[in-house]
Amino acid sequence: MLIILNIHLIYEYMFIHLHKISTMNQKLNTELLEQAAYTLKAISQGTRLCVISLLSKQDEMTVSQLVEQLKCEQSLLSHHLTDMRAKGILNCRRDGKNCYYSLRNKQIVQIIDCIQTCNCV
Repeated sequence: MLIILNIHLIYEYMFIHLHKISTMNQKLNTELLEQAAYTLKAISQGTRLCVISLLSKQDEMTVSQLVEQLKCEQSLLSHHLTDMRAKGILNCRRDGKNCYYSLRNKQIVQIIDCIQTCNCV
């Protein structure tokens, strides 16, 4: 009888503990998905994806180099760069008159790789 009672208590403890873990994992998954949605919104524009693609091939590029490669207006590009920097996607380093941009987290390149390989475009 004591063994059955102990097994029942252990089962009850495990059930409660596993339920708490499951609830925590759901909350964690929600937080991760919210962060993913934030990042996807921050890069969901063609120019921004091109900037990430260019910076994945070179460690740093100046605004002038990016403008030359992308063939777009400097003011428009600066807007995108400022926003991506504010959202934690890019780093910016000033050297004299030049601003050098680089990827803050190189893992963001995996998003572009995934898009290109999954045939969803």
